[in-house]
Amino acid sequence: MQLIKQRRLAWLSIILALSLTAAACGDDDDDTSSGGGGGGTEEGSGGGDVSGDVNVSGSSTVLPIATAAAEAFMGENGDANVTVDGPGTGDGFELFFNGQIDIADASRQIEEEEIAACEENGVEYVELEVGFDGMAVMTSPNNADVESLSFADLYALIGPESQDFANWSDGQDIATELGSTTELPDAPLDLVGPGPESGTYDSFIEIALTPIAEERGLPEDQVETTRTDYEQSPDDNAIISAIEGSDSSLGWVGFAYAEEAGDGVTEIPIAA
Repeated sequence: MQLIKQRRLAWLSIILALSLTAAACGDDDDDTSSGGGGGGTEEGSGGGDVSGDVNVSGSSTVLPIATAAAEAFMGENGDANVTVDGPGTGDGFELFFNGQIDIADASRQIEEEEIAACEENGVEYVELEVGFDGMAVMTSPNNADVESLSFADLYALIGPESQDFANWSDGQDIATELGSTTELPDAPLDLVGPGPESGTYDSFIEIALTPIAEERGLPEDQVETTRTDYEQSPDDNAIISAIEGSDSSLGWVGFAYAEEAGDGVTEIPIAA
């Protein structure tokens, strides 16, 4: 998903792969931003008639798509400058509603407090869906004792009640209580994943953890969270490296990053 700021600007939109809509913009009174008369340029020549700066930030999951779109757009418009980074969905939204960027990449819906901040700061936006992605739960290829997990197992290992669990088997009692038949191995639990700044973190909690936490009657401040004592990173590639670096690792990232890692990680089948 992308949120694009609406301002009194001249817009030129282009459609790229994966139904991604990108926009370049300049001030209304900037003659270099508007289409001129005369002949066009050959495709890929970099001689387009759009100029100006566009700043894009947010989700690391959307980052590869946004980067490809920016490169393609600048290749067609040599006077345009599009900068893209991916510190995380939450960080991107904060930059967006404070007026510091033009486009916010997100791997979750914008939340009510973020909408309120946009309204308070006079930031109007349009929301564009650019594609669908999944999440992958991973371990090391050397962790042969883990063939599959259930949502109950994930809750027992990553949920708020698993704080301070240092071993996979520490989660056995909770998993069994929740109806799991998985035998968790007696091995160090080297847990790594995104942190609260990430939309992937939010989506993982919503899908895998919150329903169980609500059923167990946890306090409201624990229902939408994970345990906090694990290695957190906004960088999906850093998470992949940590998974690869431990024989008994456990972690999750956007599916595309897990696929790119190839044989370096094992994607764990998950049953609801």
